[in-house]
Amino acid sequence: MKIGLNAHLLSSQAGYRSAGIHGYIHNILAHAPHLTPDDWQFTAMVGGQNHATFDGVTMQRASLDTESPAKRIIWEQTLQPFQLGQYDLYHAMAFVAPMLLTTPMVVTVYDLTFMRYPERLTTARRLYLRMFTALTCRRAKRVIAISQSTADDLTTLLDIPADKIDVTPLGYDAETYFPRTKSQLYDFSTLHHLPERFWLFVGTLEPRKNLVMLLNAYAKLPKSERLPLILGGGKGWMVDEIFATIERHGLGGEVKHIGFIPTEDLPLWYNSAEAFLYPSVFEGFGLPVLEAMACGTPILTSNVSSLPEVAGDSGMTLSPDDEAIWTDALKQVYQDSEWRESAREQGIQRAQQFTWERTAQLTIDSYRKALGE
Repeated sequence: MKIGLNAHLLSSQAGYRSAGIHGYIHNILAHAPHLTPDDWQFTAMVGGQNHATFDGVTMQRASLDTESPAKRIIWEQTLQPFQLGQYDLYHAMAFVAPMLLTTPMVVTVYDLTFMRYPERLTTARRLYLRMFTALTCRRAKRVIAISQSTADDLTTLLDIPADKIDVTPLGYDAETYFPRTKSQLYDFSTLHHLPERFWLFVGTLEPRKNLVMLLNAYAKLPKSERLPLILGGGKGWMVDEIFATIERHGLGGEVKHIGFIPTEDLPLWYNSAEAFLYPSVFEGFGLPVLEAMACGTPILTSNVSSLPEVAGDSGMTLSPDDEAIWTDALKQVYQDSEWRESAREQGIQRAQQFTWERTAQLTIDSYRKALGE
């Protein structure tokens, strides 16, 4: 059995592209070959400048650098189809497959942000993703969604039959994201001059992360019950309102934006925080919530989109529209050490349900369905 995987969004560079989709592709390539019979052969198609290697995977590098979205699209739609005849199955690992493809295929869809929040993208990029994702999903034998929320959107917005969709939740690296002791965190806290107690948000600063609501709720707390709030993540789009809200409430001394957090530092930030706040209104999965739970950090997150699928009964899931509820929740988090300890234990147990091995196995199950096994 020969499986071809379009892995052109696999990146070896730190930064935005090393998150999300890269993590999914990396972990499928790392785990899937070890969960299949010996006669299954995996080939990952990557850009010409990508030098990553994986046990059990043949790396097929393009003749040009496909880091540029325009070059990648040209490669995928005009050159790649002529290299796919030898595969029994093709996996489009991010939304779109070549239109000339005749090989049976599966496609992974992470979310439909380009339809839910079209203003985030340029007109050309939005139209490309909307048209080609819809066409790819209709032609695919199976569609992989990373959450039930995304599966529901595929059915509602793109009219993809529910029985054609396989939900494969993401996982986390248990060797990276796990609870540390205070003594293990001492050097990190000292280096970054961290307060003894603080709350943390991690994510790109943009409207759907709902930070204006969080800041308004935070500002309503008595000063004696506010912990410092650290915002980790790069600036996305329409960030001016976030910083204007900080200034309007006079929170400059209590709310600090530290910018993008390198992946290797994330577990230490999660572990150092007393609680992780994630009020997003839309997520394909919500990986930061899972990572924080795995580190033993109590979570407060929204009760919409895919976030309840990740959080389960651990921490608190709250309406993303109700500032008063968030203010009351933050008061409880500040005051109630018993709740924090309970939420910590629940989060650790909940996180253990999400492994990359399980994600890879469910992906292989989808391959088998596509192949009629």
